[in-house]
Amino acid sequence: MAEQSGNTAPREQVLVRPLDPGEIPILLTLIGELADFERMAHRVTATPERMRAALFGPTPFAEAVLGWLGDEPVAYAVYYHTLSTFAAAPGLYIEDILVREAHRGNGYGEILMRHLAGIAVSRGCTGMSWSVLSWNRRAINFYTALGAEHNTEWDAYKISGQALSNLSSKI
Repeated sequence: MAEQSGNTAPREQVLVRPLDPGEIPILLTLIGELADFERMAHRVTATPERMRAALFGPTPFAEAVLGWLGDEPVAYAVYYHTLSTFAAAPGLYIEDILVREAHRGNGYGEILMRHLAGIAVSRGCTGMSWSVLSWNRRAINFYTALGAEHNTEWDAYKISGQALSNLSSKI
């Protein structure tokens, strides 16, 4: 997740709207930019077909929005619902959020976060959550300034690739 400040260009309003299926190539370009920023370009294996199935298939796994400045895509977010079993209520997890490098510092990240917060509130979510790379101090400062709190109670774990295959074969 990348959001930085420092650009002093005049602030223009960004229009945030849901991704249209025909805009998947734009989304994949932005995902590539996020992967480059996060030093993880080697991990990107998404294809237009798989993204279409993930976002618009019979059982969509996530949703996406694009931020537009006129006819230029300048930001995006991909998000999905979680469930708090303690509250028996949904939450909103932000998988990706990016403001393109040339447009950082104009308030577009805040516009995007406000849009997502509006979705969360309208859907009865108890909160929003996301992860940020520990070295991305500008993003951490940005999120903190919005009122986000660093969750120090939980450590994240992941199983994937061969380890996931190995685990599933033990059923």
